[in-house]
Amino acid sequence: MTARSSLTVVLAAGEGTRMRSSRPKVLHPLAGQSLLSHVLDAAPKEAGAALAVVVGPDHQAVVDEAKRVRPDAATFIQRERLGTAHAVLAARDAIARGADDLLVVFGDTPLITAGTFERLRAPLKNGAVLAVLGFRAADPTGYGRLLVEGGRLLAIREHADATPAERAITLCNAGAMAFDGRKALSVIEKIGNANSKGEYYLPDAVGIVRELGLEAVVIETGEDEVRGINSKAQLAEAEQVMQARLRKAALDAGVTMIAPETVYLAADTKFGSDVTIEPFVVIGPGVTIADGAVIHSFCHIVHSSIGKKALVGPFARMRPGTSLGEGAKIGNFVETKAAVLEAGVKVNHLSYVGDAHVGANSNLGAGTVTCNYDGFFKHKTTIGEGAFVGTHSSLVAPVRIGNGAYIGSGSVITRDVPDDAMALERSPQTNREGGARRFREMKTKGRKPKGD
Repeated sequence: MTARSSLTVVLAAGEGTRMRSSRPKVLHPLAGQSLLSHVLDAAPKEAGAALAVVVGPDHQAVVDEAKRVRPDAATFIQRERLGTAHAVLAARDAIARGADDLLVVFGDTPLITAGTFERLRAPLKNGAVLAVLGFRAADPTGYGRLLVEGGRLLAIREHADATPAERAITLCNAGAMAFDGRKALSVIEKIGNANSKGEYYLPDAVGIVRELGLEAVVIETGEDEVRGINSKAQLAEAEQVMQARLRKAALDAGVTMIAPETVYLAADTKFGSDVTIEPFVVIGPGVTIADGAVIHSFCHIVHSSIGKKALVGPFARMRPGTSLGEGAKIGNFVETKAAVLEAGVKVNHLSYVGDAHVGANSNLGAGTVTCNYDGFFKHKTTIGEGAFVGTHSSLVAPVRIGNGAYIGSGSVITRDVPDDAMALERSPQTNREGGARRFREMKTKGRKPKGD
């Protein structure tokens, strides 16, 4: 049986003035990804699935994000904001190409799932021309009410136009819709603007479908899934919902989280088996954690990979480009960036390792710093296998420390160190007998001691 083709039109032209931000609303982050990317990820991707994103004028950043997430996406500009039906028709050329199903969704509803898109499409296979996504609102004030009789949708009544009896209805319009793609354009083009704002409203499609003697139905989902984001407060509420969803998925997959409510995950975090995450850990986008790894408390990790049985933290910061090999360890107050630490490497405390490659089983003592930036350019530090770098050493890149080399504590290394060599760069110590006493006398002569 041939799969049904689909076109998903994502409406992403809103300015989001209530967000009080110069950033387009759909580009605000949720669990490490833009609101728009969550919607695009959920939209159908199978063979025969097309995608159109409607953006506002001068919103190239939204176009770029859509193409980054879904290179197959076509983009269209809504130059005037004349209502939701007008926004859909900005993608008229894509709709006119034809598809079995036309899905319409808003780019600021990031919690919608792929499963809900499929449930919306299901009634179209059985003769319905329009399926509207609805939810039972705890407080329906301000939402359009879905008027249903005998399982069929009769109308969507806006709150301002609803009678007292209709306002008592808790089944509300979530905004997303699915049309029979063969009839969608003719229905949407019939929507008029005879209202106080002179705009073209997509919910009016229900009445037109009914006037044509065709069937419209409702598909229900939970309120959390269809939260729209119009303010920073609503963004924070959606983050709570998303984090709860991500934590549950991680726990169900076998991740141990001692205090899951204190752990923040990204939508693309990947876990192996038997991973443990202690309280107060923040994991940003692009992180992979392999089998048996332990992330101790108060760590911040972004765009990094953590190998099997590796130990991180507490109080470690892993910046983009960090890779820890099997059994590697970075400890408290260690920061890494663009650094590959091979299997068994230990960087236990108070160190910075950036733009570096550290060979297997090397040990970097407390206070080790790879001096990677000369004020103009970044340079790389290479440390061989089994090397030992003593406490409070500075490795001035570009520099190579050989396999099995030993760096004495307190050294500033500016030249390559051969394999198995010992390098020590330190000024000779001099002791001046009585020098401290003479210094104090000089400093306090003729002065009253502090505290008197």
